[in-house]
Amino acid sequence: MTPGGGARPIILLHVFSTFAVGGPQTRFATIAERLGPKYRHLIISMSGRNDAVQLLPKGVDFQLVPIRNTPRNPIANALRFANQLRELNPDQLVTYNWGALEWAVGNRFGPHLPHIHIEDGFGPDEAVTRFRRRVWLRRVGLAQTRTIVVPSRNLEKIATKEWHFPSSRVRYLPNGVDTVRFGALVPEAERAFQKRPGEIIIGTCAALRPEKNLARLIRTFAACHPQNARLVICGDGIERVALQAVARANDIADKVLFTGYLAKPELALAGFDIFAMSSDTEQMPYGLLEAMAAGLPAVATDVGDIKSIVAEDNKRFIVNVVDEAALTGSLRTLINDPALRATLGAANRTKAGSEFSIDVMVAAYDRLFSNISPKARPIA
Repeated sequence: MTPGGGARPIILLHVFSTFAVGGPQTRFATIAERLGPKYRHLIISMSGRNDAVQLLPKGVDFQLVPIRNTPRNPIANALRFANQLRELNPDQLVTYNWGALEWAVGNRFGPHLPHIHIEDGFGPDEAVTRFRRRVWLRRVGLAQTRTIVVPSRNLEKIATKEWHFPSSRVRYLPNGVDTVRFGALVPEAERAFQKRPGEIIIGTCAALRPEKNLARLIRTFAACHPQNARLVICGDGIERVALQAVARANDIADKVLFTGYLAKPELALAGFDIFAMSSDTEQMPYGLLEAMAAGLPAVATDVGDIKSIVAEDNKRFIVNVVDEAALTGSLRTLINDPALRATLGAANRTKAGSEFSIDVMVAAYDRLFSNISPKARPIA
């Protein structure tokens, strides 16, 4: 019951392919905090990882729901999940990405709950061409889904042209960022690392996974022959040991700092001079939006919506994904031009504030999540 005794909270069942820390989980935590007690969140992680619980602030009403997952038997999974949906009986089912699709199928077998599917992108194996089997299963599994949410224009095109969903059911809803939080001054003593006098920091914030291709960024940084620069990589994951080996192989181990996972990336962004991304696949990366809100220029590979996200003058520093020489040249130009860094950073901050408002994003999700039949919300 809500304080003062009104209608009970709207119960949302969120099914993630994994609840490890990543973009979808960061967005969910932000939205859940701002929506407050109007909602209760049931969370399922198909992978069993729940690291992103640490992103949820106190006051968010949530519960982790255990499941039995048999990946080799998707039909049995779907039937079991249909029964679990009946037992949990949420007001809305919200699924995230390919890994949660069996719950969409289970919902068709079973209770036919109001269903929203949120698609954030693909792994490196589907960066260029999607697997036909997965395309077909999306068409079948999401055939009765009310709304398919995508945060990028690239995904919107894929959903309508490749998956053949009518545009009336596909909703483009860009990610939003807190420009106040990421634009605030951070005292040097509170930052995630110590910056040396006169040093230029090229930094990135990303999970250390293969599709982020941070080895490309390390090689590119090494090719700049940096004298007064350092590369700071914030994040953790399965690639960390291999990436450290790449730094040693390029004789720059002393110029590459791995901070590990940071719950507050703004403590690192405050010390960056340039934000860099070298991914093989992205859609609308939160790390880039946060860097823009922090007033940073960006150098990145041209994947997903990245080129359309940054300010107009910054677009020339978004380069072909296979052109490491161009990535090196972009980094070198910005390392050597502090005035240009300042100009691009200011333009990126302005664009983040005007086009990627966190308030607009949260209000849009609130409308989606609360759009249910009144009889589904009895008075407590």
